[in-house]
Amino acid sequence: MDAASATVPQVESSFDPVTCTFTHVVHAGAGSRCAIIDPVLDFDPKSGRTSHASAQRAVDVVERLSLQVEWILETHAHADHLSAARWLRERLGGRIAIGASIRSVQSVFSKVFNLGDGFATDGSQFDHLFEPGEAFRIGDLQAVVMHVPGHTPADCAYRVGDAVFIGDTLFQPDVGTARCDFPGGDASTLYRSIRALLELPAQTRLFMCHDYPPQGREPCAVTTVDAQRAGNIHVHDGISGPSFVAMRERRDATLAMPVLILPAIQVNIRAGELPPPEANGVRYLKLPVDRL
Repeated sequence: MDAASATVPQVESSFDPVTCTFTHVVHAGAGSRCAIIDPVLDFDPKSGRTSHASAQRAVDVVERLSLQVEWILETHAHADHLSAARWLRERLGGRIAIGASIRSVQSVFSKVFNLGDGFATDGSQFDHLFEPGEAFRIGDLQAVVMHVPGHTPADCAYRVGDAVFIGDTLFQPDVGTARCDFPGGDASTLYRSIRALLELPAQTRLFMCHDYPPQGREPCAVTTVDAQRAGNIHVHDGISGPSFVAMRERRDATLAMPVLILPAIQVNIRAGELPPPEANGVRYLKLPVDRL
């Protein structure tokens, strides 16, 4: 039996309006095992304070439905929010996992932040590294990993039955696609990854990591392959690879860096763990000057 024929997954999604991020809890019903996907650690860049209201919403779902957390899944090392994976694992258990290409992201950013030999770039901060095409289970749900690089080298999508959690590849059709100008990003590669997603069955549910709705529309967590092929403003059917690349590179050249990229990357390449405390017991995040 393949992933598409598995038990139909149920999905509970919550939205963080500060970072425009969706966190998803995917499960097979009350009392089942579950996975939490792309959890958010709230972070105030003005004060340096962390809090947990966004992550607590996932905890509330788990407790309300008496779920057992088997996995905490990251689609990639996010640049727009800090991961709450470690905080959730301490409270709910489960294994933190990401694509094996996180190693290349760690290697790049260990140099950007001058983390030195004490920072491992082998992915060992995570409990499991997924290889492309790897199959796994979330209780009774069957799942498979799709490697969808382009936004970053390490992006994964998780296909669980008729649901695919696509990270930062596609946004809602009226928003378009993800940027490709971070280290290791590539618009041609993203186009190929998107086309692989859009070859899935038409009614496959695609769950967003982000939504940036235009005025008058509420944030929406899910769309379908059919809706994306018909209406995505950047990559609907008929848009060629070269046309997409030209559009994406032209657009990316106008974009500012995400507000939280510098703190977020330092935490997210550590699987959601803050940097170790220094001699005074305080943890510090670095701010490289004139580096990006």
